[in-house]
Amino acid sequence: MNTTAVALRGHITVTETPDGAVLLNQRTGRYWQLNATAALVLRALADGGTPERAAAALAARHPAAAGRARADVEALLTTLREADALTTRRPPTAPL
Repeated sequence: MNTTAVALRGHITVTETPDGAVLLNQRTGRYWQLNATAALVLRALADGGTPERAAAALAARHPAAAGRARADVEALLTTLREADALTTRRPPTAPL
């Protein structure tokens, strides 16, 4: 799994919903509805996390499905990359 931190591009907006979140590409008008699991992963990534940290957060929230956490994170990332909704950034470093 990739250890590079990712972020949504500036033209992608997120609106939380009772069932997850909706992403909107302001340039194209295309949108994606995320379920609660995908929204959890997106929040973990938005907080500066890497895909590994997002998978760990997902596994902690849903221990019975922990074996699928990495695959689920990668599936979401693949979808967002294919839609050109993500950019990469350096992961945060721990304070000295």
